[in-house]
Amino acid sequence: MASLEQYQAKRNFGATSEPRGKKAARKGKSSGGIFVVQKHDATRLHYDFRLEHDGVLWSWAVTRGPSLDPQEKRLAVHVEDHPIDYASFEGVIPKGNYGAGSVIVWDEGSWIPHGDPASMMKKGHINFALKGDKLKGAWHLVRLRPRPGEKRDNWLLIKSDDEHSDRKHDILEDAPQSVKSGLTVEEVSKDPDARHWQSNRKAKNRIADEDAKSTPAKAGSRRKVTPGEAKLPAFIPPCLARLEKNPPAGDGWLHEVKFDGYRIQAHVAGDDVKLYTRTGLDWTDRFGDPVAGALTGLHVKSAVIDGEIVVLGKDGVSSFAELQLALSEGKSERLSYYAFDLLWLDGEDLRREPLIDRNERLRDVMSGLDEHGPLRFSEHFSEPGKVMLEHACRMGLEGVVSKRADASYRSGRGHDWVKSKCTLRQEFVIAGYLPSDKAGRGIRSLVLGYHKDGKLQPVGHVGTGFSGRVMTDLAKKLDTLKTKASPYSGAAAREKGVVWVKPKLVAEIEFRSWTRDGNIRQGSFQGLREDKPAKEIVVEKPETHKGDAKPAAGKAASKASAIPASVKLTHPEKELWPAEHVSKQQLLEYYALMWPRMQQFVVNRPLALVRAPDGIQGQRFFQKHAMPGMRPSIKKSNDPEDNEEFLYIEDFEGLASLVQIGVVEIHIWGATVDKIGMPDQFVFDLDPDEGLDEEDVRKAALEFHEKLDDLELANYVKVSGGKGYHIVVPLKPKADWDAVKGFSHAFAEAMEQAYPDRYTATLSKKARKGKIFIDYLRNGRGSTTVAAYSSRAKKGATVSLPVTWEMVADGVRPADFSIGDEEVKKLLKAPDPWADFFKKGKPLDRR
Repeated sequence: MASLEQYQAKRNFGATSEPRGKKAARKGKSSGGIFVVQKHDATRLHYDFRLEHDGVLWSWAVTRGPSLDPQEKRLAVHVEDHPIDYASFEGVIPKGNYGAGSVIVWDEGSWIPHGDPASMMKKGHINFALKGDKLKGAWHLVRLRPRPGEKRDNWLLIKSDDEHSDRKHDILEDAPQSVKSGLTVEEVSKDPDARHWQSNRKAKNRIADEDAKSTPAKAGSRRKVTPGEAKLPAFIPPCLARLEKNPPAGDGWLHEVKFDGYRIQAHVAGDDVKLYTRTGLDWTDRFGDPVAGALTGLHVKSAVIDGEIVVLGKDGVSSFAELQLALSEGKSERLSYYAFDLLWLDGEDLRREPLIDRNERLRDVMSGLDEHGPLRFSEHFSEPGKVMLEHACRMGLEGVVSKRADASYRSGRGHDWVKSKCTLRQEFVIAGYLPSDKAGRGIRSLVLGYHKDGKLQPVGHVGTGFSGRVMTDLAKKLDTLKTKASPYSGAAAREKGVVWVKPKLVAEIEFRSWTRDGNIRQGSFQGLREDKPAKEIVVEKPETHKGDAKPAAGKAASKASAIPASVKLTHPEKELWPAEHVSKQQLLEYYALMWPRMQQFVVNRPLALVRAPDGIQGQRFFQKHAMPGMRPSIKKSNDPEDNEEFLYIEDFEGLASLVQIGVVEIHIWGATVDKIGMPDQFVFDLDPDEGLDEEDVRKAALEFHEKLDDLELANYVKVSGGKGYHIVVPLKPKADWDAVKGFSHAFAEAMEQAYPDRYTATLSKKARKGKIFIDYLRNGRGSTTVAAYSSRAKKGATVSLPVTWEMVADGVRPADFSIGDEEVKKLLKAPDPWADFFKKGKPLDRR
């Protein structure tokens, strides 16, 4: 039976501020109740894990703390029951007392037993769920069989594998602070006020808070500071946001614009202002007078404000490149400081207050300011985060920061702030550069990397985004850091032509995506980050949750699991093939089945689209450029050769957005967006004249297969969904477009000369009469061919499907497969015929 006798016997309540406690009223055998995890820095740092049952707290000392990794089994020693009111204890247990040391409430919430708790305790396996700030989902406590002579009651605390598990991040390191005070256990040990029981502190603070709220600090009237108020603190390490793919859902979040500038903490003490970077560097002089002057104009005695210094472009959007330019030219009048948090006001530490309250206090302090002046209040929005992100991306902003409305201000990277970006962006260390051969341009591209396991890892080159004075200043700085030794090891250290530099400078880079081999695609230099030390730069990738994960290659998924919940169509019943009654929803479901095999052939490739918004029997048109109203998951970029705009997608959500706007055919370039000048494939489209039958084309395809095999070039085949076959050859992207088109043209002419009665490489109708046209023209820069697995705007709702050469030999026809066809689903049960497509590619000169 639950008892507190052992707990009370161990403690001297005249010396310790811990609660004496008494057994609380029972809630019922299976009701669960509160849970708390207290971080306890005693003789040995540990975490006390407590579950409410039968009027007390069952307690375990978890030596290494809870882990979100289901593979981690943490030792939990069962100790004496504690009183319910111990759940709010936070403070210092004095030396000489049992458990001497500092204590914080690391997490708290409710627990739900999956069965009768007493029976599970007796059996030695407690199965339960947690609903806390940090710990969520299903958990297990499992008793270990005692060893001979073992007196301790040892258990294991284990996280179940569910949507709340996490194998990548250490929750103990990421979120070390108290959920009640926002303090770390080290800060509590140094805080004189923390030597009293937390419930007493709360009462004292509540009175002080009520006094403060009765006389709020308004613009125009200085708040009177009472004797004994604490003086302005030193620099406070900032609260940092965790990168996630999508903004969090729910009503408990506030969403703000993600600014593209320098994170700055402003300290105001009378007429004195200090502006600190996120690492605590004093940059007051660098930013000049306008911002500092505006801060001294606030009617406060002292304040610590968190915000961002930016420069707004003509479109009203902040630009880090413009900020760098303004600073290099000394144009401080262009700077604006957007304030979004208030940590300290007139001797009062506000970090323990909920964000929503701190925001209101900040709004009061800044009321009456010129909305176009250098000091501005950053508004927050309570509309859904996903909607906010869509708006932000449409406006050309960097993204959205989402913050828990009820959270205190906690230094470090926890789970209270989440950032979601429209484009990928992060800092990289400059390891070297390739010099330009053009006069007046010192740098062709930067060689970049990041730290991992104590070593610098390469991520490729970036050669765009430099301009004017920024490039000149950058070249000068790099020249002072030249070194003969590469900061890399292995093959990356042997790259020819690189001028290596000491890895001390940090560049902010905007890019589109990561390649399979760990490089960045389509990077653009935004400026130097002088506020961040190079040694701290590590790779930053969005957290993925199980709902975001892509299906494994080669595995067919069910409709329910293959289409993410985030993917929505308007008018899904709209029929794009009216005669066949094939709707947008059915097209999306077909692509969901094909996606594990299809994605490598459409992701991050320039696209050309055939659209039929009113169905294929209505108006159809070809689209290569962006249009108003397109979803942000349809990306756009430009060909660096002629600045021609093109579209591309990065994931299944992008493909769904194409379906949404009535795309019935997807055509691709034979190159990726990051290597747009070097094709990784070429194609022969065998297009028969009207008088020829399918057997003639089938024999021609097999003949091409034989000839390409003779050249030791891997070749693959797909049915076109129309009249012919597409024969596709993978390449290592080494040769440019002219070389690839020249080779394919020469091969087509060789086939024409060898079999003049069967083939022609000439486009004219006269030359094609009675023959098969070898269409090699799809291999030029900017030319496209229909993508593998794409639907076709043809009768029968056919698809262009990869098949095996054996299937062609056995008589498979170009229009044999269509959307919703059971034969297509059967093919998914067989091995993917194009699974190793890109692995088989060779450089064009190795034939």
